[in-house]
Amino acid sequence: MNSVITPVLLAGGSGTRLWPLSRKSYPKQFSNLIGDQSLFQQSALRLTSSDVVKFGPHITMTNADFRFIVGEQLQCVGINPGPILIEPEGRNTAPAILAASIFAQDRDPEAVLLVAPSDHVIPDVKAFHEALARGMDAVSNGKIVTFGITPTRAETGYGYLELSEPSDVDAVDLVRFVEKPDAVRAQQMLDAGNFLWNAGIFMFRACDMIWAFEKYSHGILSPVKEALGAVKPDLDFLRLDPEAWSRCEEVSIDYAIMERADNLVAVPFSAGWSDLGGWDAVLQEMNRDDNGVAVSSNAYAIDCENSLLRSESGSLELVGLGLRDIIAVAMPDAVLVAHKDRAQDVKKAITKLKSQNVKQAETFPKDHRPWGWFETLAIRGRFQVKRIFVKPGAALSLQSHHHRSEHWIVVEGTAKVTIDSEVKLVTEGQSVYIPLGALHRLENPGKVPMVLIEVQTGAYLGEDDILRYEDRYLRS
Repeated sequence: MNSVITPVLLAGGSGTRLWPLSRKSYPKQFSNLIGDQSLFQQSALRLTSSDVVKFGPHITMTNADFRFIVGEQLQCVGINPGPILIEPEGRNTAPAILAASIFAQDRDPEAVLLVAPSDHVIPDVKAFHEALARGMDAVSNGKIVTFGITPTRAETGYGYLELSEPSDVDAVDLVRFVEKPDAVRAQQMLDAGNFLWNAGIFMFRACDMIWAFEKYSHGILSPVKEALGAVKPDLDFLRLDPEAWSRCEEVSIDYAIMERADNLVAVPFSAGWSDLGGWDAVLQEMNRDDNGVAVSSNAYAIDCENSLLRSESGSLELVGLGLRDIIAVAMPDAVLVAHKDRAQDVKKAITKLKSQNVKQAETFPKDHRPWGWFETLAIRGRFQVKRIFVKPGAALSLQSHHHRSEHWIVVEGTAKVTIDSEVKLVTEGQSVYIPLGALHRLENPGKVPMVLIEVQTGAYLGEDDILRYEDRYLRS
């Protein structure tokens, strides 16, 4: 058996329970929730070689909207991105894990995969690697290994794993998966001592996972193989065929395989873990004062207890006064204030906002693009003001608009601007006008970021009023 593990990162989730920081357009795994690196970056770094285990190149499963974010964030922490497989649409974890398994086996018939979510926190990487090493013998014997978390409380927000016997360290046969329990049942399982929290982390040989699909979920196998067989390269990404992928059943790996397979074992892990499934979990992971209060930069607590105060904007000061068991999270365009015990109900707020067609329900204030990002500073009926950040060497597409003109003012760096047949450099403090219908492009030819203020005027200001003629990122 191959002793090198191929890490598979699942990076397509939406993380709605951490709204307003996490949204459909920019979910929690790409944010710096805990520490100076995103959860995705921390997860990728956790799956790199050490003295205990050896990892090969990462395989990342994501969607088209996040493909450039994935590549950029990996490169920023010194990791070669490796294969990035783009799912045409979310079909839950079973098709994604099967696709990664078939892809890895085609490259190495003896491939061993470790599948992990990209939004969890595991502070003790060495202990995690030691747990992986304990599971390798079982993998070599054809077992599918799941890593369960030794419970520290009667938690109702997690699924559980029932072991054949109690274990603190060694791999043990898995009896069954248990759905999220009520409080009474959770306490009973905690007292029994042979239950673990289900972390959704799995290790297996690719051939064993493919065999499991052949036996238990054969209907998913054919469309996934077809989607991989018709894969199309897109720059450094691999796009799975959308027609074949659409025929995959939308089902989790737990339902499709794990709850049916008879070759599962569980390895306990007790060195610290959180799925950051709500703001109450984030509070537990942050540094708290003697009163149980955690604050971010630009946030202040006065006479507060057991509360979380986070400001995600350098220009927005958040002050809590006399708060008890409160979560307050402020973004430039939305604020959440909730009792700590209602952290799992944040989805209700999103449902309410969506029913009112409020864009903040799903859309992040910064719109990340392969060339950088932009954010709207002001918008009214016939004008919009944006701040646009362009990375060194990056370029927007050659484009035109049917309904708006634009005025660009460079405030940092130097811009190379194309307007019809004219190309010129626009430096800090200078501006340029883009008439309605003009063919234009914006580039950053320098080695430092370029920032400009864009003022749009016209009858329609939507992002779909873009006709692209040429784009280095192959966007249609």
